[in-house]
Order: sequence, then structure tokens, then C-alpha cells
Amino acid sequence: MKNIKGVLATASIVVASAAGSSQAETLACEPGEVYIMNVMVSGHPYWIPVYQGFKQAAEAFGCDTIFSGTPDYDITKQIASFEQDLVKSPAGVLLHPMQADPFIEPINRAIENGTEIVTFAADSPNSNRTGYITSDNLAEAKFAAEEFVKALGEDFEFAVLENPGQSNHDLRVTAFLDYMSAHYPDAKLVGRQATNQDSNAAYRATASIVQANPELDAMWIPEAGSAEGAVAAILEAKADVMVMHADVTPTTLEHIKAGNIHAALNPNQGMQGFMGFMATFMAAHSEVFDPFNDYKVSGYNPVQIPFVDNGFSVITKENAESFDLNAYMEGRDPS
Repeated sequence: MKNIKGVLATASIVVASAAGSSQAETLACEPGEVYIMNVMVSGHPYWIPVYQGFKQAAEAFGCDTIFSGTPDYDITKQIASFEQDLVKSPAGVLLHPMQADPFIEPINRAIENGTEIVTFAADSPNSNRTGYITSDNLAEAKFAAEEFVKALGEDFEFAVLENPGQSNHDLRVTAFLDYMSAHYPDAKLVGRQATNQDSNAAYRATASIVQANPELDAMWIPEAGSAEGAVAAILEAKADVMVMHADVTPTTLEHIKAGNIHAALNPNQGMQGFMGFMATFMAAHSEVFDPFNDYKVSGYNPVQIPFVDNGFSVITKENAESFDLNAYMEGRDPS
């Protein structure tokens, strides 16, 4: 039986090679072909599993990768880091744009000069980027709203923190507020503050909201940095507030384990990086694809992916150990 299986396997390989060797040869990187992942606040732990997924996909195709960006929450500095990346003539860049519109011209210019761009987690929809990989922010907002209602009923006081200007964070907040208004009008919004991923600003804002609203029941936060400060303020005030946020950090994970945060809605980061590389790689190797449309006349890249949903996980006290970043990175190369 083993010999028959071996013969069949060999025959399959020979047939596949004869039929599609040219395609197989193109779906691999040339020596020195590099793909870059560029982010803002590059020291944030969120990027670590994303880049691991990006690297794992790249290694399967024999490609080189670079992690890049700026340590600062500064759009000018991120654009400068992106421009520096382009000097390396990468085949593609998987980009998390801090803000949408300032990146339109740099993205378009990069593509004109031969570097394909795919965005992830946040978008620049009016640019010529070929793809966008993210979790479904509308689904996250709906899940958070329904989870609050399940625990608190339809008549409760809630507050939100926000980070205006970053597309995914904006959508997480506006979608949540719209959903609550449409489906649970008896619930009351009593506080809304911009904290811009700053845990200190979130601490001050939350302390003020809690003091002014002693009946506050719930808080929705679009990212984990602000959640860190918010929980510190809630614990200090000894307030009973149900907190949920998007993303996760080692600090908020510990709060989840301790029961101080009800849940985190975390994009599947590894899948985000993996699919981000695949979209960028295919955009750079679009010659393998001949779709039934007018791309040859119009001159656009045939690999257009308006939206890929990488999914999200609900992190609770019960499954928090699965999201221990140190355990995940044990034995892995972070660079």
C-alpha cells in the first residue's frame, strides 16, 4: 500500500509540474524581494502577532520582510517612515495608516513607482491601495452593545472613550452609538471623551465621567491603551462599571483575568498579518491572474480586494490564557 501511495504521489507531482510549472515559478519571491509592514506607535504589543502572521506567510513564498514605522503617535513621522521604506524599493508594503487622507498621495505615488500597498486595521479608502484587511468593526460594535444589554438590561447609563481620526476606532464608536440609539433608546449616553490612545488622558477622562455620573453602568472603548487608564480610574473610585474594549494588551489581559474588564474584542491578529501579506504579495504578482474585466484597457491592478474580514475573538476570564503574548512568542524570532 505504501508503494502504491508513493507512486500516486509521484505521478501527481509530475502532472502538476507539467501542467503548471510556469505558474508555480511565478508564485515565489525573487532573491532579495522584500515586503515591509509599516505601523504607527511601533512599540505597541498589538503589532507583534500581526507581524508574526505576516512573516509566516512570507516565509512560505521565500520572501524577506521588514517591520517598520514610527514609535510616535504622529502622522508626519509615520509618513516620513513610510517614505524611508520606499527607498528600499520593496515589492509591497502592508500599511496601517494612522489617518486616511494624509496617506492618499504617498500611497498613490508608491504604487506609481512600483510598490504595491495594502492597508490593514485602519484604511485610506480614497487612495489607490489594492486591498484592505481588518476585523468587522460594525460586528464588534454590535457584539459589545448586545453584551451590555444582556448583562444590564435595556435601561442603563453608559459612556464611550474615542480616538478621532483613525478610521477603525471611529467606526467602532459611531457604530456602537448608532446601534444603541436604534435598538435600545432607553439606554443613556452620559459621557463621551477623546483620549487618543493615551492611558493618562483616559484615566483623567474616566475619573471625571465617574464622578459626574455615579450611576454609570458601562463603558465602551475602541482600543486597549485607553482601557488601561479607564480601569485604573474605575478601580480607584471603587465604581461598579462594566468595561469592554477592542484590542488587547498584556495589561488589559491581566485586568480581564482579575475580573476588572468584562471582555476584550480582539481582531485575529495573526490572520490579519497572514492575509495582509497574501493580499500584498498577490498585488505584486498580479501577472498570474487574468480576470474577466477591463483591467488591461483601464490599466489598474487586477488584484483588488476592497475588504477582507480577518475575524475577531472575544477574550474573557475563561480563555484569557490563550492570549498570553509572552507564551505565544516563546521560541519565536521577534525581528
